[in-house]
Amino acid sequence: MRHRLAAGNWKMHGLAADLAEIDALLAAHPAPACEVVVCPPATLLSRLAARLDRTPYMAGGQDCHAAPKGAHTGDIAAAMLADAGASFVILGPSERRADHGETSALVAAKARAARAAGLTPILCLGETEAERDAGRTLEVLSAQLAESLPDGSDAALVLAYEPVWAIGSGRTPTPAQIAEAHGHLRSQLARHLGAGPAQAVRLLYGGSVKPENAAAIFAVPEVDGALVGGASLKAAEFGAIIAALGAAA
Repeated sequence: MRHRLAAGNWKMHGLAADLAEIDALLAAHPAPACEVVVCPPATLLSRLAARLDRTPYMAGGQDCHAAPKGAHTGDIAAAMLADAGASFVILGPSERRADHGETSALVAAKARAARAAGLTPILCLGETEAERDAGRTLEVLSAQLAESLPDGSDAALVLAYEPVWAIGSGRTPTPAQIAEAHGHLRSQLARHLGAGPAQAVRLLYGGSVKPENAAAIFAVPEVDGALVGGASLKAAEFGAIIAALGAAA
């Protein structure tokens, strides 16, 4: 049985005052029927983790360096995230692949570092609009998965399918398109990890997840939760998504 997971990615949003949204979320949903992790900017991580102490909620980071330490100004090591209270870390999201030129090989190296520090990596995969229009979605997902998985991988990771063209656009794939992508990723995981471990890996959908479409997305086969962007910044919206996921479990 895979525990469903709602992961909130605040991206480059949030100041100290915005942690009031977390207080409101905890008050409205003190015992969610699914796992929940919130990944704020690094500047807020330790303060968020303190708020989540002794609650069912968890904190996560948004990125980590592949090295355990070193002269890497501005970067954050996985052990530093864990020390600040993180349990998860998002790796390979579309913005970092596009804006920072991150390759899948680098994502795999970061995933190795995350696991060594005791963090669960949330590995992000997804096709661009041009790749989908060219009929290359499954090919792209296969390649990204094969190259992003760290050596010796097992079920101690999470995959997030985030079609690049849907992120922040208000557009979402059809349920059939989501089902095709998630089913393909599950089959590819079986090739790389074996059938048993592949069934234990949680597959999240990410790309304009909102309270209005959450229930329909969570009804799609092989969708074990969501990687939520903008809607995770507001307690009312993220809470509604969490409730929808809990009801689907």
